[in-house]
Amino acid sequence: MGLFDKLKGAVNSVTGGAAKVTMTYNPQTGFPGETVAVKITATSTGAEVDSKGLFVDLRGTERVDLNRGDAIGLDKSVTASNHTFEQEFPITGPFKIPANETVEFEGTFTIPPQVQPSYVGARVQHNWEVRGRVDAFGNDPDTGYLPFRVGAKQ
Repeated sequence: MGLFDKLKGAVNSVTGGAAKVTMTYNPQTGFPGETVAVKITATSTGAEVDSKGLFVDLRGTERVDLNRGDAIGLDKSVTASNHTFEQEFPITGPFKIPANETVEFEGTFTIPPQVQPSYVGARVQHNWEVRGRVDAFGNDPDTGYLPFRVGAKQ
């Protein structure tokens, strides 16, 4: 392994670029207490990737947007957001991705029964996101957050 390869490996561990990660999930809209099936693919971008495990992260975010004049005394626009829920779900334990190769895993996670549904109002919205993540040294390679809907249980 040459100096350039060592530098590239160090950069990849800092940036999360050691692997390209993609994920599909079904259903696209889930309900509290229901199971969601996932398929996660990870491809090494060069060197072998030593992982402590593969995870799905589920996150809910509430966002409020108020425009100037929406309320008495509001003289400028205000935006605020808050993560209402965050949980990681293990899909598999430790594994290795050989250099320049691809691995694929299938698994499930269950939407917790107490979560609130997705909604969009005139000034407030609650959105859900999901991502696949390879737990590796440095910055974890991941899919980035993908939109997900949680329906209201009747």
